Amino acid sequence: MRHLQDYFFFKTIVEVGSIRKAAQSLTITSTALNRRILALEEELGTEIFERLPSGVKLSAAGEVFLHHVREQLSDIEKVKSQIADLRGERRGNVKVACSQALLPFFLPNQIHQYQELHPQVTFDVQRRDRKAAEQALRDMNADLAIVFEPENLADFHILSISKQPIYAIMSAKHPLAQQSSLKLSDCLQFPLALPTNQFGIRQILDRKASKALYTLSPVIESDSFEFLRYKASLGQCITFQIEVGLPVDLSFMNMTAVKLDVQDVPPGEVYVGHLKGRTLPVAAAKFAQQLVNILEHKSN
Repeated sequence: MRHLQDYFFFKTIVEVGSIRKAAQSLTITSTALNRRILALEEELGTEIFERLPSGVKLSAAGEVFLHHVREQLSDIEKVKSQIADLRGERRGNVKVACSQALLPFFLPNQIHQYQELHPQVTFDVQRRDRKAAEQALRDMNADLAIVFEPENLADFHILSISKQPIYAIMSAKHPLAQQSSLKLSDCLQFPLALPTNQFGIRQILDRKASKALYTLSPVIESDSFEFLRYKASLGQCITFQIEVGLPVDLSFMNMTAVKLDVQDVPPGEVYVGHLKGRTLPVAAAKFAQQLVNILEHKSN
């Protein structure tokens, strides 16, 4: 399978944008790596890289070849996974692109449960929100995407859609902490710490505010949910999170979560899926089924 090694070398150069940097990460000499690429170009009958003073970039032929390489590398992982399953061993590497909201608690717990049963399966987890997660599928840099409120589903094969109510997150000592449910207007009486507007939660809140003629005037905005959560723990600020993005118990953080009335602020949706037309390796397919089962159970 020497050609697969050449494909891996080629993909690494694409990712780092330089033969020299790729050679360093691959622990071979730049000269040897360049010879392998020249041999590929000779076999293809065309240049796949444009050589630049600052590195390399793909030619038009290289873009076409890259798509083929990604498919071939993906297929060989699928075959390895299927062969391991025949031996009764679940092996493989599962690459997951995941919205930020699910990273701190939900996804680590799901991976832990899976690896308890299949310890030889490894994971590559990438924080990718909305558009970037879908692009990772198209580039075959991810097997699965778990996305809150995706933007474009043209290339997305949907495995599951789960409704996710939104919760107001606040200090356990906050005046609203003992309420059983809240409306957005209740929260507007206090300073807000909000995610920036590329996130699905913010867009849901903005739509509600626009419809109700409210003005959202956050005292702080951030693209980090961890930062917003910690900021809310320190005083009167309120931030927001979807249900699946919460830990089982917030008390260890001296915080509480109060559900927003779904008649006031409608739930968002978490999608689990993979690239249309792609057959997943066994390990990724089985992990996807685990995710679907737990998310559908939580949303019922």
